[in-house]
Amino acid sequence: MSDAKFDIDQLDWAKSNGLLPAIVQHYLTGEVLMLGYMNAEALAQTQVSGHVTFYSRSKQRLWTKGESSGHVLQVKSIRVDCDADTLLVQAEPQGPTCHLGTSSCFGDTARPPLGFLAELDALVASRKAELPEGSYTTRLFSGGTRRIAQKVGEEGVETALAAVTQGDDDLLGEAADLVFHLTVLLRARGFGLADVTEVLIKRHS
Repeated sequence: MSDAKFDIDQLDWAKSNGLLPAIVQHYLTGEVLMLGYMNAEALAQTQVSGHVTFYSRSKQRLWTKGESSGHVLQVKSIRVDCDADTLLVQAEPQGPTCHLGTSSCFGDTARPPLGFLAELDALVASRKAELPEGSYTTRLFSGGTRRIAQKVGEEGVETALAAVTQGDDDLLGEAADLVFHLTVLLRARGFGLADVTEVLIKRHS
């Protein structure tokens, strides 16, 4: 877990009677998972345990998300806003966040559209680790990096041809195939879409 540097004692606990709102966001997809409240003790426990812990206003006690269901929120980072009175917690959910079974307490539509690419990348990574029978992705990994690279080349050519000779739906379909197979190729080499994103960020800056 990595935190942006801040001093718990310097946060504005007085503004809301010792509680700060804590927005929890999926660390990869950007999806807003839930909103809770932390007092200083809850924040300290969150930092120590690595699992998001709130102060329950109804139960009047500390409450670790997932303590009953097992669907904990594993902390990746904690940041403080410019007024030092709100927390942004980026976390990796272990199962659905909402008690209704959805990924977010704001419903399944709270995920940013491009956030699905992170889900796809994670799914491909799990396919590589587990190699489930009957999976097309498993067949690709079993064929080796050279075969996957060949598929990327084929999909790249088909995407280029679709761009100049076919309609919009065909172009989008071929582009989707290209992105998928490129994701598989990266995972075969031990990388993910986040690594490519880092390169783009460095180039942009």
